[in-house]
Amino acid sequence: MALTLMKFTWFSLYTLILSLWVGGMALFTFIVTPVIFRSFARDLAGRVVGELLPGYFLYNLILAAVALALFFPSTAVRTAFTSRLSLVLLSAALIINVFIVFKLHPEAVKVKQKVTSFERESPDSPARKKFTRLHGVSAALNLVLLVDGITLLVVGPLGKK
Repeated sequence: MALTLMKFTWFSLYTLILSLWVGGMALFTFIVTPVIFRSFARDLAGRVVGELLPGYFLYNLILAAVALALFFPSTAVRTAFTSRLSLVLLSAALIINVFIVFKLHPEAVKVKQKVTSFERESPDSPARKKFTRLHGVSAALNLVLLVDGITLLVVGPLGKK
């Protein structure tokens, strides 16, 4: 009985962390950011979102790391296939988040500082082109992480022994 309760507790904590990860990403991506860009001029909206991004990226990194740590004590309630799949997805999420926090975002911040104004500067300027490319990579990785988290949430209960 006590062992079953422990397994349930670990699995519940793991699921809670995944829910915070996916919910936080969905809220920021589909609600907060669009509202900010609809409510303010582009340059101001970019500055506001730029101030939020370090916390957002760190939030995602911490939750991916915590989910990976909680995954191990919760593996006893999973099939071998779902354990392997979850481990691959969690590892990929951690690697992607580390890349974003320590490489991609700092590089995008440096490039963005070279753009005087997104409202007035030509979209053909080298700095804007590079920032657009980096932003595209960041947005794509954000969606990959969101799908990764959703998949982990779906696979968890489906793969229970």
